[in-house]
Amino acid sequence: MSLRATNGTTESGVQRVWQLVVGVLCMVLIANLQYGWTLFVGPIQKAHGWRADEIQLAFSIFVAVETWLTPVEGFIVDRLGERGPRLMVACGAIFVALGWALNSIANSLSLLYAAAVLSGIGAGGIYATCIGNAVKWFPDRRGLAVGLTAAGFGAGAALTVIPIRLLIASRGYEATFLIFALAQGAVVFVLAFMLRPPRPGEVAAVSSAKLQQSTRSFTPREVLASPVFWLLYVMFVAISASGLMATAEIALIAKSYGVADAMLWLGASTLTVVLIFDNVMNGLARPFFGWVSDRIGREYTMAIAFALGGLAYWLLDAFGTSPLAFVLFAGLIFFTWGEIFSLFPSTATDTFGPKFATTNASLLYTAKGTSAFLVPVANLFQDATGSWHGVFLAATVTNFAVVLLAIFVLKPMRAGKLGMLTATRMTNA
Repeated sequence: MSLRATNGTTESGVQRVWQLVVGVLCMVLIANLQYGWTLFVGPIQKAHGWRADEIQLAFSIFVAVETWLTPVEGFIVDRLGERGPRLMVACGAIFVALGWALNSIANSLSLLYAAAVLSGIGAGGIYATCIGNAVKWFPDRRGLAVGLTAAGFGAGAALTVIPIRLLIASRGYEATFLIFALAQGAVVFVLAFMLRPPRPGEVAAVSSAKLQQSTRSFTPREVLASPVFWLLYVMFVAISASGLMATAEIALIAKSYGVADAMLWLGASTLTVVLIFDNVMNGLARPFFGWVSDRIGREYTMAIAFALGGLAYWLLDAFGTSPLAFVLFAGLIFFTWGEIFSLFPSTATDTFGPKFATTNASLLYTAKGTSAFLVPVANLFQDATGSWHGVFLAATVTNFAVVLLAIFVLKPMRAGKLGMLTATRMTNA
């Protein structure tokens, strides 16, 4: 990644790389709110005797709040201008710290759920801000920048898994919640004051035959009235639903295939290996496909990724009954759905402009929350048929359908929209 900005100044180039680094660090520091939660469930259940589903409702509340409030938080960031990222991330750090601190003393389910709400508000504000900042600073490498930022959230929890497990074992889950609340909250609060959006003229838009970008910034209201946005939303929901299904059901699938407890590598079971491998592949997918999309275009990259995803579901269905094959094909599934968190925000900002990018990308991000409601359908399908074949077939067909939408519907629609904007600008000039 070059340090030179798109307007050619080294100072701006260094600044935007610094903004990316700070954004990634903020995402890494909040990643365990979602991906480290599973480590606390057992200790909480042991301490209070609550049912697992009652405890996991807190996780569902966190994800819902974290996802669905991002448009509001993104709107605030865009409206506040240069102060927006600093204030939102600083407030997010406070909410995150309060949420995990409340977890440490929660002696009732109502307090646990309240803590989830606070954590969700904080995490959503930080997530929306960092993604929005990335798409604004890197018009020339938007896919890669957003991919790296999203990877911080997707894979960052790997850095804290061992410390969390050790602290829970030695100090208890309550002390662990409090220690991480104070430590992570404090660091993110300090980092917040290093964030800012680019100033006018600091970066320049990039447009080419492969990577067309809007010369005008659309307001959120205009975006919601655009057919292109709703096509992107449907595509996002479709891929996210199949990916979240794999995330939620991979342990059950491994058990039904009879490979979950098979020893695979260094005494580790197939399920243990696949969980680690899947998280790594999911994290790598975001910057990798973002980088590819910067070079060959968003729609062509979507077509490649989603076609591979459709193939991966078919391969797991047909050949996943051996431990090694299960790990490889499940990993391919995770490698070909995690990229939606880099491709779709980049495509939206290319299409609708950077000024309101935090809000507009957040509106699209709510598709993740919508897709979560479709995940239980996989269980109903499996219960009705007695196998996962129908679920995998539906996922395969869905992925290939989205490939067709990307090439034959989205690409001409975006080209027509951006072409009209160019023609209008030339006429007015």
